[in-house]
Amino acid sequence: MAYIQRTQGGSGNQKTFTISLWIKRANVTDEQCFLSVADGSDYLQFKFNSDAYLEYNDGPSTIRFITSRKFKDLGAWYHIVVKFDSTQAIESDRFKMFINGVQETAFGTATYPGLNTDSRININTGVISLGVDQTFLYGVFEGVMSWVQLVDGTALDATEFGEVDSTSGIWKIKTDVYGTPGVNGFCLKMEDRTNLDLDSSSNAHTFTTSGNVTATYDNPSNNFVTMNPL
Repeated sequence: MAYIQRTQGGSGNQKTFTISLWIKRANVTDEQCFLSVADGSDYLQFKFNSDAYLEYNDGPSTIRFITSRKFKDLGAWYHIVVKFDSTQAIESDRFKMFINGVQETAFGTATYPGLNTDSRININTGVISLGVDQTFLYGVFEGVMSWVQLVDGTALDATEFGEVDSTSGIWKIKTDVYGTPGVNGFCLKMEDRTNLDLDSSSNAHTFTTSGNVTATYDNPSNNFVTMNPL
């Protein structure tokens, strides 16, 4: 079991934030949580469930989204962005999810946050984990992650972190660290093979790695060929 964790040291903005990460799966048959936050009985889970749907639970179960489509391509990098702003008057503006630059609109389950509802993501003393869920009950993430960013206090579109290549038409990464990460914001590029939990944001938060997190040259800018058992 390998994962990266940090105990959030201050109360951030629980009503407005952005999560951006690049992820490549290696197993599509098991439930696998890739980002979680835990604080007592409250938690947030962001995962691929056992049916390969992308699922976001926050609160617990107060805010819940499950995509209608499945994510089974083991050869592709997915860029996932969550834009959260519960201060918005229109319900559908309070939570938006983007996959490879395109807003996801088809959900089998969609429970939007109420007006000014707090998320768990920036809760004081909450433990944020990459690669596992908050209780270790669900499967450890199998695959690769890169450029995991949390922006605390600002709701951003996917175009802040990626763009369409003018030649190929493929969604590609922008290799810029967002300049104002907020209290709990961070950016783990995972490009330093000797220090995969290095926070490259201006906060320079300290993360802890448990287990053997293995470096790879496979990344969003250099996608390696991957065998798919399907």
